[in-house]
Amino acid sequence: MTDRQETTAKLSLLGFVTLFVLFFSKPPGEMKIPALGDVVPAFTLRDEQGQVVALSDLKGKIVVLNFWATWCPPCIEEMPSLNRLSELYAERGVEVVAVSVDEDPDAYREFLRTNEIAFRTLRDPSRRTSELYGTYKLPESYIISKDGLLLNKIIGAADWTSQEMISYFDGLLAQP
Repeated sequence: MTDRQETTAKLSLLGFVTLFVLFFSKPPGEMKIPALGDVVPAFTLRDEQGQVVALSDLKGKIVVLNFWATWCPPCIEEMPSLNRLSELYAERGVEVVAVSVDEDPDAYREFLRTNEIAFRTLRDPSRRTSELYGTYKLPESYIISKDGLLLNKIIGAADWTSQEMISYFDGLLAQP
């Protein structure tokens, strides 16, 4: 290979890499994953009855936003304690909202029915909502303040009715 051919090959490779990076990178500022204390991204989804549910509708409540799927064993493991948390705090200003990333609507509905899930659930098979939050592992949960600020992020299954969690939520509710 001559020097000219080698230079041409290197420039071609550099051009390809540059185009690859530009094509697959997101424009700056398009998606900012919330950090603790940040205002969380707004979202709107439809429930199974076709009603629009917006996060802004829950302002004034502490929100436990949980991303999950029916095919995720840790998600299934934590659902009973999310159910109990919802029952314990529903009248006290804590709202549990679980967003399923299931693509199969029948599996989603069957899971909710079989497991008698009593809290608000939504389905977002496009995963746009979970991407807004930077969710990369299921389950992931976000505790959102009454004013829409991210208070906590929990990666993996949690025991939502452990003494530690009960104390945590009681403490949040005691704040003005």
